[in-house]
Amino acid sequence: MIKRDGIDTFFRKKPALMLVALRTSTRSRYGSILAKEIDCTYSHAIKILQGMEKLGLVLFERQGRVKAVRLTKRGQEVADHIERVTDILKF
Repeated sequence: MIKRDGIDTFFRKKPALMLVALRTSTRSRYGSILAKEIDCTYSHAIKILQGMEKLGLVLFERQGRVKAVRLTKRGQEVADHIERVTDILKF
């Protein structure tokens, strides 16, 4: 389960949750699975991921007919920072 405490105070909720969701897995993930995990539509998830790709936070990798998503080193660092902030904000 993804922690949500305090995350929407300092970050845009869905993108932050998506980075944390990608961080918790060691393997590539699919956009449809990420959309379900953070409770948004597939098209919204892809739009978020494309923005993250432009920032160098994620990479799309073609696996057969589908594209999988994985964090870059920079994306991992950002996700780590988001997780630390949410941990500090817990009561």
